[in-house]
Amino acid sequence: MKISSLVTLVNRAFQFVILSSEKYRIDESHALRHSMDVYHYASQIYNSEVGRNPYLTEQLPVIYSSAILHDMCDKKYMVESEGLVTIQNYIKDYMSTEDVQTMSSIITTMSYSKVNANGFPDLGKHQLAYHIVRESDLLSGYDVSRSVIYQMMHEKYDFVDSVDVASALFDKRIFTYIPDKLFVTDFSKQLSATLHEQARDDIQRMVEINKQL
Repeated sequence: MKISSLVTLVNRAFQFVILSSEKYRIDESHALRHSMDVYHYASQIYNSEVGRNPYLTEQLPVIYSSAILHDMCDKKYMVESEGLVTIQNYIKDYMSTEDVQTMSSIITTMSYSKVNANGFPDLGKHQLAYHIVRESDLLSGYDVSRSVIYQMMHEKYDFVDSVDVASALFDKRIFTYIPDKLFVTDFSKQLSATLHEQARDDIQRMVEINKQL
C-alpha cells in the first residue's frame, strides 16, 4: 500500500471518474462536472468547519475522495457492490486502508434515498466528514439543469417532458431538504436557503418558456 499526497489523491480520483464514466456510460448529470461540483462544495463546507474542528484536517483524504467518487458505484449505472470494489481496488494505492474503508462507508450510506429510508449512520469520529460529503451532494442537487439532463440522457425523455419531470421531482424531493432538516452545518443551512429560492425561479422560468412553445 502506498499513501500518496493529497494532490495525487485528488488527481487520481478525478481520473477515475473520467474512466468510469466512459466505461459505464455515466451521463454528465453524475459524471465529471458533478464530481467537481460536490468536491468544491465539500471544500467550502470543510473550510467553514475546520476552525472549530481542527481534526478534520487529517480527514481530508476521506472527505475529498468520497466527494469525488461517490457516484462511481451508483446503482443507476452499475451494480453498486461491484462498482465499490472497483473503486477500492483503484484507490487503495493512494489512501490508507482505514481511510478506504471509511470512504466506502460514506459513499454507500450518503444518498438521499438511503438516508430517507435508514437515517444517518453512526460513523463515529468521521460523522462530520460524512455530513460534509452528504450535504455537498445535496447542494449540487439544486441545479435544475442537472436534473433535466439526467431525465434526457438516462431516462430518455424529450426536453419538454424532462422539464416537467424535473419540476415534479423538485417538489417531491429537493424542496423537502430544508423542512426535513437534512442540513446540519451552518454553511449548508445558509447556502441551501439561497439555492432553494434560485431553483424555484429556475423551474418557473423553464416551465413558462415551455408553455410558450
